[in-house]
Parts: sequence; C-alpha cells; structure tokens
Amino acid sequence: MSASCDFDYIVIGSGFGGSVSACRLTEKGYSVGVMEMGRRWKAEDFPASNWDSGRYIWRPGMRMFGFYNMRLFRHMVVMCGNAVGGGSITYANALLVPSPKVWDQGSWAGLKDWTGVMPRHYATAERMLGVTDNKLLGEADLRLKKMADLQGVGNTYYSGRVGTFFPPAGEPGGKTYPDPYFDGEGPDRSTCVGCGGCMVGCKYNAKNTLDKNYLYFAEKRGAQVFAETKVVDVRPLNGKPDGSDGYEVHTESSTALFNKQRRSFRCRGVVFAASSLGTVELLFRLKQGGSLPRISDDLGKRIRTNAESLIGVRFPAKDMSMSMGVAGGAAVYLDEHTHIGVARYPEGSDAASMLMTLMRSGRTGWGRIPAWLWSLLRHPLKALRVHNPVGFARQSMLFVVMHTMDCHIDLRLRRRWYWPFGKLLCSEGAPIPTHIPDANAFVERGAKALGGIPMSLLTEILFNIPTTAHCMGGCAMADSPERGVMDAQNRVFGYQNMLICDGSMLSANLGVNPSLTITALTEHAMSHIPAQAPLETDPPSNRHGHVLPA
Repeated sequence: MSASCDFDYIVIGSGFGGSVSACRLTEKGYSVGVMEMGRRWKAEDFPASNWDSGRYIWRPGMRMFGFYNMRLFRHMVVMCGNAVGGGSITYANALLVPSPKVWDQGSWAGLKDWTGVMPRHYATAERMLGVTDNKLLGEADLRLKKMADLQGVGNTYYSGRVGTFFPPAGEPGGKTYPDPYFDGEGPDRSTCVGCGGCMVGCKYNAKNTLDKNYLYFAEKRGAQVFAETKVVDVRPLNGKPDGSDGYEVHTESSTALFNKQRRSFRCRGVVFAASSLGTVELLFRLKQGGSLPRISDDLGKRIRTNAESLIGVRFPAKDMSMSMGVAGGAAVYLDEHTHIGVARYPEGSDAASMLMTLMRSGRTGWGRIPAWLWSLLRHPLKALRVHNPVGFARQSMLFVVMHTMDCHIDLRLRRRWYWPFGKLLCSEGAPIPTHIPDANAFVERGAKALGGIPMSLLTEILFNIPTTAHCMGGCAMADSPERGVMDAQNRVFGYQNMLICDGSMLSANLGVNPSLTITALTEHAMSHIPAQAPLETDPPSNRHGHVLPA
C-alpha cells in the first residue's frame, strides 16, 4: 500500500456488518477507519422515553439527533438505526438462526455448501454477541403462551434467544460484574433488570450492543471511529478503474447544517456496511455519478422485508404490566412459515400508540379503510381505549410477525416530480402484502380469550403498505454480475478490495430477524481475508505501508 494512504481499510457503517469487519480486520493487523453517520451513545445520554424525539429520532435536518429512523416508500415503511453500533443500539435484542432451507433459495443457492459452512460462523457470532436463552419472562411472554396453548400451537412456544447479560439464578438485576464474556478483556457489564427498554437504549449496561463486543475490540486494537460522518463519494485512485491502487473516500458531517467539515481519506480497501438502504442508495449515487460505474446493473433488485407485519393486543384494565422483560421476548410458530414474537416498550414510552389502531381483518387493499372507519364508529369505546396514549406501553403486547413467503420489490434512484432538488431512492414493483391473515386471526382469538383489544399498524390500513425493521437485499450474492452485485465471499464484481457486509447481501427471505445472519455472513467474508504480515523493519505499532492481498 502506498505510504500516502490513511488506512488499509475504510468501513462505511458500524452496524452488525461494519463492526464485525472492523474487529476482524484489526485482528488481522490492518489499520481501519470506520465512518458512521450516527452519534456515539452512552447510557446517560439515552432518552427517558420515546417521547423525547430530539434524542430518539434521527432527523438531523430537523435538529433531531437520535438513533431511530423511519423511511417511507411507496411499498413499505422501513425502521432502521443510526448510531455508533448501528441498529444494535435500538433493536429488540432478538438473535435467531433461520431455517437451513433459506440457503437453497434465492441467488446465493448453490454458490457454496452453506449448510456445511455457516454453522461455525453462527457459533462465533453467538459467542461474540453473548446469545443465550431469554431468562426474564414477563407477563406478555406468559400471555403469549396462554394464547398459543388455547389455539393448539403451544408446543412451538419458546422463550426466545437474545443478546443480554442476565443475573445469576436467584440474584437481582442491576449488579455490575467484570467482563463475563471475553476472559476479562472486554468491558465491565451489569445484569438485566427486565425493564423492557432495549429499543429506547439500554441504560443498565446489560444489552450486548456492538460497542461492547465487536466494535469495542476493533477500537481497542486501533480502529478509528468517525462518528457523525457521512460518506459522499468513493473513487478509485490513480485512474485504475478496478480500484487496484486503492480508493479515495470523501466524507462530510452528517449533523452540521452549514460547516460540513468535508474531508478525504485514502485507503487500499473499502467495506460497505451502511445497512441495506444506506449501501444501496450510496452505491446508486456512486454508479450514476461516475465514481464506481462498474457496479452491477442488478443493484437495488430483490429487496425483501421478511413479509413482516406488526400487530398487537391492548389490555386497558390496570393489571399486570406488559413492559417487563426483554424487548424481544418469547415466540411461537403458527406453522413452518409463520413466526410470531413478542416485543415491548418500557413504561412511559407510549409514543408507539400514535402508530396503532383497531385491527380490521377480512379485507385487503384500499377496501380496508372504509371497513376500518366503520369499526371505529361501531366500537367507539374500544377505539378510544386503543388510541389513548397514556399507559400504552404498560398495557400493550406487541407482536412482530415474520413469514417466509418470497415477495420482493426493487429500489431505484430517480428524480420525482415533487422533489426537484435531486434524486431520491424509490421503490418499484408489485405491492407487498400488508398483513398475514393467519397471524391476525391468532391475535384476534387470543385477545378475545384474554380480554384484550387487537391492534394493527395505522400505516398498514391508511397507506396499504407494511412496516418492517428488516429491510434486506439489493446487493445480491451471485455467480456473475448479471445476476448479482457480489460473489459468495462478499467481493464486489468489477472491483478489487471492495466488499459489502450488511443486510443488502441477504439473498433470500430469512423468515426471522436478520441481525445474527448478517453477523455470521460477515464472519464468513472476513475469514477469507488473510492476515497482514508486518514488514520486519516496521515497529509493531506501525503496520501501514503494505500491499493488501488482492
């Protein structure tokens, strides 16, 4: 590598793919810079509740600098995270292994013996993220078990797999211990108190976010994390169109309105890990702008959402709190295709009530709107109880429903008539189903049996689009650039030392949340990068100036 380069590798994004990449690359002796658009968070900085929009929602143009973002498209609403640590700061903490059948579907089928290769990488990911069985079952988890037993699927109930540091049996939560995961090499940790606050930021140092494992070790080994930094351009150096001489990465401040603090960095290799939406949008801009014209024309195709639906049950009576437990709790399988997991917010975080309404099943498409309005008129008391924000988190069981049906859309970067200032990322294709009838029926029957009121997302009814936290695909793995954007080792077709390691690489519908699979696939990708051999004339602390292997 040229001595003028700033880093061996620059990683764009610090979520599950970016943090793993930074950790393994520094472990192999490479110098690494991590460019993260979001802020760095400490426990004392987290919002008191999700009503504190300035510290919860990411909208820097509106001077809101939180870690939670929602993006509206014609076909879907996508919930995502912006922070040092990526979506791990705000996700519900569930970490699940998909069915082995997913490796026989989509464009990655046949590229490798995935069922033989991936188990060891899942095992490494689980060890690093501290995945364990959920040991704090709250009232919502117990009520899910009752609903499942009443409807004949109680045998599929399980407590959930989560990345949480639980207290020893018989001990209360909130106690601090020396690093329990990495033989004392990691940070001190505190045990979970079961407050349900995982999605608004863990204030108790119990959630195994990436800044406590992968990213922690990357920084400990010398990686530099540039928070509040947005990558706006990536260009091959020295006129080499395949990037064989490295890349120049241009950045600007993601939070400043005027002083953008523009900088450029030189590196030998680049890892795109900015989430499925972030990476797809950035690569579109680089391809169309002429910086990376060799990116495959398959970019943006086959975006999947886990065929997801968000529903719930509200219990207006002042009984047991639904908030207690881990945010991503117990789950059941209605059948081999349909997974339903409990989710929750801590008491006082009632802002999600603004997105929920009375469930109206039995109709699809725009016909749901008049049917829903009629249900509000017929059941005004129920409607008032559901829409009352006070006590929503305490009184509500929320469910994340995921289905293995392989429906997908495409994303394109184009100019819209209502936005003359530039091109926008837009969705195209057939509509994605907005609800899963079997799941709705399960929740309606369970609500009736337990005295609750079933709920749907308001956006599903008003806009006829689903809401997902699991946007996947757009940079498919394939055997050629005609069928995908990268190969089975995450190497981008047409470029050297360029990889993609985030949700955009997922090439089939997992049917479960993707965080653990993104981690495991990135472990797989990093396992193919050989260790850096330092020059004998260099001091151990300065391992710059070497040619990276192609």
